[in-house]
Amino acid sequence: MSADEGYDVTDPARERLRRWRLVLGGGAADGTGCALSGRDAAMDGTLAALYDTGGEPRTGRDRSAGLGASAPSVARWLGDIRTYFPSSVVQVMQRDAIDRLGAATLLLEPEMLEAVEVDVHLVGTLLSLNRAMPETTKETARAVVRKVVEDLEKRLATRTRATLTGALDRSARVSRPRHRDIDWNRTVAANLKHYLPEYRTVVPERLIGHGRASQSVRKEVVLCVDQSGSMAASVVYASVFGAVLASMRSISTRLVVFDTAVVDLTDQLDDPVDVLFGTRLGGGTDINRALAYCQSRITRPTETVVVLISDLYEGGIRNEMLKRVAAMKASGAQFVTLLALSDEGAPAYDREHAAALAALGAPAFACTPDLFPEVMAAAIEKRPLPVPDIA
Repeated sequence: MSADEGYDVTDPARERLRRWRLVLGGGAADGTGCALSGRDAAMDGTLAALYDTGGEPRTGRDRSAGLGASAPSVARWLGDIRTYFPSSVVQVMQRDAIDRLGAATLLLEPEMLEAVEVDVHLVGTLLSLNRAMPETTKETARAVVRKVVEDLEKRLATRTRATLTGALDRSARVSRPRHRDIDWNRTVAANLKHYLPEYRTVVPERLIGHGRASQSVRKEVVLCVDQSGSMAASVVYASVFGAVLASMRSISTRLVVFDTAVVDLTDQLDDPVDVLFGTRLGGGTDINRALAYCQSRITRPTETVVVLISDLYEGGIRNEMLKRVAAMKASGAQFVTLLALSDEGAPAYDREHAAALAALGAPAFACTPDLFPEVMAAAIEKRPLPVPDIA
């Protein structure tokens, strides 16, 4: 608060009243008795336009609710919130505007897309509107989606490649090598605890061989992604990770998305934006059908990792779904179930199906994008997964 607005910014009690006034919205009921002017009054107006609509609006005399029905009024509001609030708050307010006021349809207009603060959730909204999007908007929408995708790739690609390269190297080492194939440096390092000082030597209990030829250790990863509406952020992240994995020569990557139908988008993995516009968010869910397709594409089970990304609300045949998971695991494939691949943590999910998968040795858990490389590394090396608590 600036001094010319009549407030003493050094007065903690006054500052607390000001903050509560902005939160509560004014009127006799808020109990603060704090009037706003200048920048604070303008900020209050942007909050009123969004949060004083629907439900039980606040009754402050100086607060009028609603963004209006026109694109220009929304464009002004989008500009205002970017003036008064940091980017993280702007993204939350945009999401609330879409959810509370039905502002999603306004994103079909190019000028709206140019005004919004872009993030993963906005991309999910755009993808859900893809079928209704006019041609005049599609190029702008693709530019918005590409910006988010490129930012995600910069954030995630280097660490993912480094983590998985290390996992692939470790998984390729031969545990019972012939004498000429022993990697002595790694063998000595792994057996230092068996050093015998009286003999000044290391007694190797475990021999480590050089990695096998890269062709023979090529791993296969199948990403099987639920594209129901609640999984929008997961679809975005899975597309980015799919492109990163596909860029690694030691990994053969397949990306499958599904609702009640199954679509293989593997041939589009060189451009995650094409992948995303090839999805169809919303609709039903048939996990069993999707897993049947993935199972039919597995050629080397012991070198394969199947990652199911779904909230497990199955609309298909539950028992068949579980049988397929059991069969894939029995064949030697690694099976990972992610309830979400996003920053939000555990979503609503079918707990009965999650428990059934856990009983098969395939625990289901939510995974953040930052944790995903570690999960994949563990699966490739066939060691226990870093399962977080989802309670």
